[in-house]
Amino acid sequence: MQNTNSGQVRAGLSFLVTVVALGAIVGLAGCDGGGSAGSGDTIKIGEFASLTGATASFGTASHNGAIMVIDAANAAGGVLGKKIKLITEDDQSKAGEAATAVRKLISRDRVVALLGEIASSRSLEAAPIAQQSKIPMVSPGSTNPNVTKVGDYIFRVCFIDPFQGTVMAKFTLNSLKKTRVAVLTDVRQDYSVGLSQYYKDYLTKNGGTIISEQSYSSGDQDFKAQLTSVKAADPEVVFVPGYYNEVGLIVRQARELGMNVPILGGDGWDSPTLTQIGGPALENTFFSNHFSVEDQNPVIQNFVRDYRERFKKDPDGMAALGFDAAKVLLDAMTRAGSTEPAKVRDALAATVDFQGVTGKISIDPERNATKPAVVLAIKDGGFHFAETIAP
Repeated sequence: MQNTNSGQVRAGLSFLVTVVALGAIVGLAGCDGGGSAGSGDTIKIGEFASLTGATASFGTASHNGAIMVIDAANAAGGVLGKKIKLITEDDQSKAGEAATAVRKLISRDRVVALLGEIASSRSLEAAPIAQQSKIPMVSPGSTNPNVTKVGDYIFRVCFIDPFQGTVMAKFTLNSLKKTRVAVLTDVRQDYSVGLSQYYKDYLTKNGGTIISEQSYSSGDQDFKAQLTSVKAADPEVVFVPGYYNEVGLIVRQARELGMNVPILGGDGWDSPTLTQIGGPALENTFFSNHFSVEDQNPVIQNFVRDYRERFKKDPDGMAALGFDAAKVLLDAMTRAGSTEPAKVRDALAATVDFQGVTGKISIDPERNATKPAVVLAIKDGGFHFAETIAP
């Protein structure tokens, strides 16, 4: 019995060794062949975006812009002689999903770079994972300054909230000639909290006064209590740096209460859904943005034409940013002559005067984009150019 058992043990061990060895061979084959993001004939780039959920307009638009770039590059032969595969994960506009998506893109799909997100809170979830893995991440539109502070592999092609807040404060003081302001902030969004603070800082240091501050949370539907308090303070302007879903309701309810003063915001307003929700109540409102379809620059008009032809609608600022983020990333790979993440990172950091749809993009030492902003006025249901404000 003992000898028989010993033979069975030896046979079992032999079988186990064989299985482990085969597994190692398969694993190595996977690492060398289709599993390596920059090997073979394909370059894998990951994208995480809110394609569904509360801010789906943002993710859908930025994704549209990105796929325009990828498809055009592939039609022209790809990058470094290889075709590009864009692997997109929907974070559903939910907290926690961006981190899950990025872990999957890096560990399972083994992408060499990442595009995303628009919302700052979701970029802040994902950025530490990209940084730890040393995978370059380019955010199209996360404007909270903390995003790129995560580390030297995190970049963006948009301006940041200290600049955007200053832009709208300057517009309040210099263009509207108003000084008494009420501020309504979404306390659940890093974007809104930060932008409110930068707006208030510049305004109060340059002759303005904040006479009322109110807060709300993403997903709220009724803002009458906050707006009643704001109305009692009798402001000349109301600043609402939130996202389009709530902003449309806030403006409608403000007008219902008889508040006809200018209402201002940031690029989080930029969605066709805003006008669907707010309707005529949005007259006499203004927001900062990254570009205007009315700009006659040939680079912009070519983009607008191609976007309209493909998607049968006008592009918004998030589409333009998604386009620019993908273009800047592919340009960095081309200049690096490699898809090795460290080399791509270095090339991204060296980006100077790249001509994008949203302006000339130069990446500063903090990996932020230095570029102008535009202010758009909402009139007759459309977004119309008001003015440009330089850095």
